[in-house]
Amino acid sequence: MSDSNTTDFTNPSTFILRGIPGLEMAHVWISIPFCTMYAIAVMGNFTILFIVKREQSLRAPMYYFLCMLAITDLVLSTSMVPKMLSIFWFNSREIDFSACLTQMYFIHSFSVMESGILVAMGFDRYVAICNPLRHSTILANHVVAKIALAVVLRGCILILPYLILTRQWPYCETNIIPDTYCAHIAVVKLACADTRVSSYYGLFVLFCVKGLDMFFVALSYTQILRTIFSLPTKDARIKTFGTCSSHLCSILAVFIPALFSSLTYRFGQNVALHFRVLIGNVNLLVPPTLNPIIYGVRTKQIRDRLLWLFNHKDI
Repeated sequence: MSDSNTTDFTNPSTFILRGIPGLEMAHVWISIPFCTMYAIAVMGNFTILFIVKREQSLRAPMYYFLCMLAITDLVLSTSMVPKMLSIFWFNSREIDFSACLTQMYFIHSFSVMESGILVAMGFDRYVAICNPLRHSTILANHVVAKIALAVVLRGCILILPYLILTRQWPYCETNIIPDTYCAHIAVVKLACADTRVSSYYGLFVLFCVKGLDMFFVALSYTQILRTIFSLPTKDARIKTFGTCSSHLCSILAVFIPALFSSLTYRFGQNVALHFRVLIGNVNLLVPPTLNPIIYGVRTKQIRDRLLWLFNHKDI
């Protein structure tokens, strides 16, 4: 292990990931639920991609966005969990400085993309319910492609300053990161310079992305609920609202833990460090685990196709 944690350096050759501080003796046991969640996330999201690819009737904007969400969740969880498990199982704590920045970029940029995809899915639900006759016109394939491109570019561009700023800071006290992955704020806190620019930009990204995305989702659902309550019968209202239930569950699984985790990391000085780290890890891994379950269980077309595949296999 490198002894660079006590020497002066501008850009360290490696960082040391501590895992979950204070719970090192329980790392093996903690790895069990995280490994299980990762396995579910990988199998579930690949299943979603496989079903949408196989089923011609699922070639619609909602399912294109769902595939984007599945790919995003696969990249997001894979950027984090393998290194986490190597820490828990093999005590492999070192991570190269460039690899740390790469991991940071992938985790944060794909988190931004995930949020943007949920906004796009909310817009799809708004058009499908409030303007159903023009749904195929408003969300034609070329429009969906442009929305997808905008979501990807937003994630890539907004997080790029993280790398530029983090690389320029001097690190002259320690290179030990009290976490299982290279979170932006955790790395910035190691710098021995005035890092307020990084901190302010991180808050800007948090409120610009999560805040604006939550606003646009809320705006979409305000219009959706107005349309639903104007329907003549209770059965029609329940059936229409049911088409939004999966998306609402995904929003709750993504936005609430992310906001809580980010604010706890920045302002929760009185919160135990191991609790903050656990919340941060759960925040990143829960959405990729729950999203395929939510859409697999609550989306009739996917559920029926999945059951058909299992029954066909048995025959």
